Amino acid sequence: MIAIDGSADARFDRVIDAFGSAFDGRPDMGAALAVRVDGQPVVDVWAGVADAETGAPWREDTVSVVFSCTKGLMSILAARAVERGDLRYGDPVVGLWPEFGVGGKRGATVADLLAHRAGLSAPRVDLSEDDIVDWARVTGVLAQQEPLWTPGDEYAYHAITHGWLIGEVLRRRTGRSVGDLFRDEVAGPLGADAWIGLPAAIEPRVAPMRIGATLAAATEEMLRPDGGRSWPARAMTLGGALPASLVGDGIGFNSPRVRAAEIPGAGGVASARALAAIWSATVTPTDGVRLLGDEARAAATVPVSSGRPFFEAAPPWPRWGMGFQLDSEARRYLSPDGFGHDGAGGQVAFADPGRRVGFSFVTNLMEAGDDRGTRIVAALADALA
Repeated sequence: MIAIDGSADARFDRVIDAFGSAFDGRPDMGAALAVRVDGQPVVDVWAGVADAETGAPWREDTVSVVFSCTKGLMSILAARAVERGDLRYGDPVVGLWPEFGVGGKRGATVADLLAHRAGLSAPRVDLSEDDIVDWARVTGVLAQQEPLWTPGDEYAYHAITHGWLIGEVLRRRTGRSVGDLFRDEVAGPLGADAWIGLPAAIEPRVAPMRIGATLAAATEEMLRPDGGRSWPARAMTLGGALPASLVGDGIGFNSPRVRAAEIPGAGGVASARALAAIWSATVTPTDGVRLLGDEARAAATVPVSSGRPFFEAAPPWPRWGMGFQLDSEARRYLSPDGFGHDGAGGQVAFADPGRRVGFSFVTNLMEAGDDRGTRIVAALADALA
């Protein structure tokens, strides 16, 4: 059995068992799990290998790229802006971003950007790493692009573009970059190890991401013969399935240059402990901080997008509120009121308002279609019951 470090209340033994079983058959995996109830930590554990090349173990202060869990963090920022009156979900995007209103996008609203209804689920052109780390370049490409469908009429997961779209609206409204905004309004007040745009001093603590066998097989057709330095538009269309070339050896999200950039659809770096505290603070006071009031949370979690997406996809299909992933057959939380956001390859982070829970599971071994996080959430539901 895997050696697990950290601590947990005795009533969550089954949760720890489920966490331990996630390592079965995965000798090079590293992961961490954190749970808060009523704002208090009840599970805070970690185990395994942070770096398969060096054999370095996962430690208490290890952090990792959390991929689309970053969208949940951006949705918290948007909900906070709405709560304080700086933004409204029904606002037309062109009111804050005039250049956006070309190519049939003039009717798009902030809600369309958040709920994956903007028609910009991927750029129409491949982007280089130089493009991806250049905020003005990539937002300019999206602003000038003709949408893939009329904004508001359909939905499809905006796998990476989501963060730049809502991020540019927040940047123009507040005058601050999304990294600064997140630091000042969310991570900083909670003392949470979470960043959108990683400081160089934190780099030594990052666990490199690795592609597991199932994800490698699922994305093989998208690999490109250019050393992984391009970001293919098709890859950005796919929800939760990044090609291996985007997390290869020193490239993509394993590149310090990319991690240092503000890529708010997928590039956040955090610990499980940090994400659990952040999500806890959206539903209950946590370390003296409450990030969202009940009314703001309720408004942000009204279902907006559900059912078959614009691009053909087999069920189960997710449901979306104002950027938040909602409870559905595609992602079961503790109750129908749960909200949060998964990340590619197995990351799970969410809150439950009724049970006043903040939850996070993060791992550096990315798999497709596995149930590691799902089994841990199910064990937590049993423990709380």
